[in-house]
Amino acid sequence: MHAALNHLLGIEPLHPSQITAILDLADSYVDFNRNPLKHTDRLAGLTQINMFFENSTRTQASFELAGKRLGADVMNMAMQASSVKKGETLIDTALTLNAMRPDILVVRHPHSGAVDLLAQKVNCAVLNAGDGRHEHPTQALLDALTIRRAKGRLHRLNIAICGDIAHSRVARSNLILLGKMENRVRLVGPATLMPTGVADLGVEVYHDMAEGLKDADVVMMLRLQKERMDGGFIPSEREYYHRYGLDGEKLAHAKSDAIVMHPGPMNRGIEIDGDIADDINRSVIQEQVEMGVAVRMAAMDLLMQNRTAQTQDTLV
Repeated sequence: MHAALNHLLGIEPLHPSQITAILDLADSYVDFNRNPLKHTDRLAGLTQINMFFENSTRTQASFELAGKRLGADVMNMAMQASSVKKGETLIDTALTLNAMRPDILVVRHPHSGAVDLLAQKVNCAVLNAGDGRHEHPTQALLDALTIRRAKGRLHRLNIAICGDIAHSRVARSNLILLGKMENRVRLVGPATLMPTGVADLGVEVYHDMAEGLKDADVVMMLRLQKERMDGGFIPSEREYYHRYGLDGEKLAHAKSDAIVMHPGPMNRGIEIDGDIADDINRSVIQEQVEMGVAVRMAAMDLLMQNRTAQTQDTLV
């Protein structure tokens, strides 16, 4: 194993073997979570604080459930109503938290790099639950686990990531992870929703769904992030759906056994046809939600294992 992970701030620093280690442990947690009794004492006596400076339903619920199933004491801080509103800086928040001696901090923040800054100021493990347009590592890991379980492998697949790439930290984390695992990644969407410097990302870029989905093993749709848009990225939602929304006709260009993914929340009838989203033979969207809890359990478990091992080393 490479240098032990103290934090999970992004996919970029991870070696493929570290990605595989997280997915392998997460696989065992999938089985564990399907038991009637879903509780272990792996993190008993440890404190997990969830700090969401941006609203989130599924990620926060998933991290909370993961911590509780591992036996941690879990606390959710409503950051919208906190001292941050009174002008407290991120550094002050970090120092205040540090004084509470948490073991795990789960942070979502609207600014890229804010989670990294927090990690430098606290004495505990930090997990990035999404920072600005930068990264969302556990989403990429749960997507990877979903693909691996559906396809039996996580390499040499044709994977099309479609839609609002420019505003998506999910797309960024995914294309980094899928690239590290030797897949062929295509970005599909209008030119206005492609990130700057897209040519340097080692991916193929398509502006036409029929071309972009040709022979794809995996079709990953993204949410149109209207809250991050100012102005004319798309002519209209109706026009966007006509050209880039996933329906049966467009999906027919992909392989017959291609799976359909979406990180949620979905805008049905804008990014994806409701019938496709609910098609149990093609869509793995509900599996993604299930994998999310298992992946977050695995990530927190591994970080705590590493910290315990380091503490024992210093005591020896």
